[in-house]
Amino acid sequence: MEKLRETLRVRKERAILVAAVLGGGRDGDDLAELTALAESAGAVVVDRFQQKVGKINPTTYIGKGKADQLKGRVKRFKADVVIFDNDLLPRQIRELEDIVAVKVLDRSELILDIFATRAKTKQAKLQVELAQLEYTYPRLTRMWSHLDSVAGAGGGTAAGAVGGIGTRGPGEQQLEIDRRLVSKRITQLRRELEGVDRRRVREISRRKALFKICIVGYTNAGKSTLLNALTDADVVVEDRLFATLDTRTRKWKLAGGAEALLSDTVGFIKNLPHQLVASFKATLEEAINADLLLHIVDVSNPDALKQIESVNKVLAEIGCEEAPILDVFNKVDVIKRVDQLETLQTLYPDAVCISAKTGLGLEQLREAVLARYRGGELLLRVATSQSNGKVQSFLRAYGRIIKEQYSDGHVVLDARLGQNQLPDLKKLGAEIEVLS
Repeated sequence: MEKLRETLRVRKERAILVAAVLGGGRDGDDLAELTALAESAGAVVVDRFQQKVGKINPTTYIGKGKADQLKGRVKRFKADVVIFDNDLLPRQIRELEDIVAVKVLDRSELILDIFATRAKTKQAKLQVELAQLEYTYPRLTRMWSHLDSVAGAGGGTAAGAVGGIGTRGPGEQQLEIDRRLVSKRITQLRRELEGVDRRRVREISRRKALFKICIVGYTNAGKSTLLNALTDADVVVEDRLFATLDTRTRKWKLAGGAEALLSDTVGFIKNLPHQLVASFKATLEEAINADLLLHIVDVSNPDALKQIESVNKVLAEIGCEEAPILDVFNKVDVIKRVDQLETLQTLYPDAVCISAKTGLGLEQLREAVLARYRGGELLLRVATSQSNGKVQSFLRAYGRIIKEQYSDGHVVLDARLGQNQLPDLKKLGAEIEVLS
């Protein structure tokens, strides 16, 4: 079976999708997400196979009888690859490949493969390579001889896809079946990414004066579209999973002189391999250090509630469970079930409904973010000399002057200002009294 992963060449691989469901089932899950993942990896889905199991078979995961049925489906549909919506042990993959006589992948390997084709920058390639090696490392001695002949990554290029789905990735290193060499490479990658982490932290620390907002959400929820709509970032938008792996940051003018830094991040997904979460720490640093997270939800998706839970799970995993979050319900212009939107609005009453594509609700979103930026409005009485023009300029830019009184070279201003901007006003040397 070692040769299975070496013989496939560049073409659309015919895939059979398998979901082994423990216990009570998936509540109507029809493998739609795994289908999208497989298609994103370049496969043509020819069959779907769901099986309820009472317990996991240690040898074949789904049991010998069902594995034999799967073999028949592979032959009938002339499949090249079987993809499980589960994480399998190396021995389970090996036994299944012996039975079905084609390549077998699990969910994590499929996602890692997609990330490998999407990685364009040096940082993203390092992150993906580290994740793949950490996933592959415990499997090297038993079934991964194909890795010593991988031609290279190169995204979706012909050279990068020589081995087909599941074999694309690190590239020039030509991973050999040698734990010592792989361990050395992992150490090297971690060291390089630690340098990236330090540079990222320094970059973020220099932005302390600006309000930092990070867009998070399930993959393909519309994060890049929203970034473009709010900042004219001109980011390429594609209707596919994990289109964005690298963080992009742009300035967003909120109102008056108020500005924020708006960043988008890699999309999340349920059961995101923990190797990816760990290796993409530098990319997710924007979310960790943000003053506000915009959680973008595709409310047109029937599984929107489950996707919210998946995103919250990843946020907790990277230490953002206590971060201030504003939920944003996107794609309300194409929603088919109004009752689903009403249910979500009942569960998340403070959410803002928008369409990033058409611009619907973006002004309401700006106002909601501005309210978070200000942190609650205060009524102030500010006294300073008329020569201190910085105080008046600051209040006009970031607040609202209600009343002005001038006498003997001094000015007293009644103004409304956001609580979060009060510390910056105090630095300008004015006398400040909080009226309410």
